[in-house]
Amino acid sequence: MHFASDNSGPVPQQILDALARANTGYAMGYGAEAEMAEVTARIRTLFEAPDAAVYLVATGTAANVLALSALAQPWQTIFCTRPAHILQDECNGPEFFTGGAKLTPVTEAGKMTPEALRAAIDGEETRGVHGPQRGPVSLSQVTELGTVYSAGELGALCGVARDHRLPVHMDGARFANALVSLGCTPAEMTWKAGVDAVSFGGTKNGCLGVEAVIFFDPAHAQAFEYRRKRGAHLFSKHRYLSAQMLAYLTDDLWLENARAANAKCALLADGLRAAGADFAHQPQANMIFAALPRATHRKLFAAGAVYHLWEGGMAGPEDEPVTARFVCDWSLPEQEISAFLALL
Repeated sequence: MHFASDNSGPVPQQILDALARANTGYAMGYGAEAEMAEVTARIRTLFEAPDAAVYLVATGTAANVLALSALAQPWQTIFCTRPAHILQDECNGPEFFTGGAKLTPVTEAGKMTPEALRAAIDGEETRGVHGPQRGPVSLSQVTELGTVYSAGELGALCGVARDHRLPVHMDGARFANALVSLGCTPAEMTWKAGVDAVSFGGTKNGCLGVEAVIFFDPAHAQAFEYRRKRGAHLFSKHRYLSAQMLAYLTDDLWLENARAANAKCALLADGLRAAGADFAHQPQANMIFAALPRATHRKLFAAGAVYHLWEGGMAGPEDEPVTARFVCDWSLPEQEISAFLALL
């Protein structure tokens, strides 16, 4: 009954097999291996972006901060939401890798609105050299609160950024989960809406450890290459990243995993709803934020359930509702969901 994170699950056999095949003989390093050329071609086809620059790194943090470092100047600010991973969970990595750019939260909610974004942008670049200048907009898709921007919402936000000539970055750690939730194409969820760069996640959706950084304007390529090397994120044995991503993209494994995770989340959500849980947000992908009485949490933890409390702790009245986060990954056995719901 493991609902702590989609980082916690195993790796599909297809990816392990691909790593084993890559682990034979010799290959050029640093991304010059044949597999990387195939990865680039497939991602360009997938995103309908024949000129896109494609790079691989091992972690989501590296993907986000290095992408932003290629889009932001040190004297600028990056616009994001308060719960954004780049603000809450990357240990000031964006500030470090951009050389000092700050982060400006647009809203306390998981999603930002065009009105809030415009107000935040208009509030900056008002103090000359004494204040930060306007920089990139960073959107999380899926958001950190389990919600998903529609293609229309993305287009409206990108339109505000475009009005101010600002680039847009998408943190797509759960890109596949959002895509299958919307039922659109990768192009419709990115550059066709106005996104300039995306961190295309693999690790949370079954990979051992690989993320792609995609720039739809290849003018950013050289800056990214230097920053990736200088930041110590260019793998010498790069073929082990390429092998993972190639297997991930083969036979739509990335979509199959995301569909499985989202379906299991929907099953869990139905059971929680039937048990009277109070949802903080309508789950749209593979994450749920729901409140249960503290006594119920205590019972679930004692029975071996693994998940994180989000607001509040275990000290307090037993009947007080406490919000928790539940995350489903592609491999979660349905019998574990059934066992969990039976406890409720």
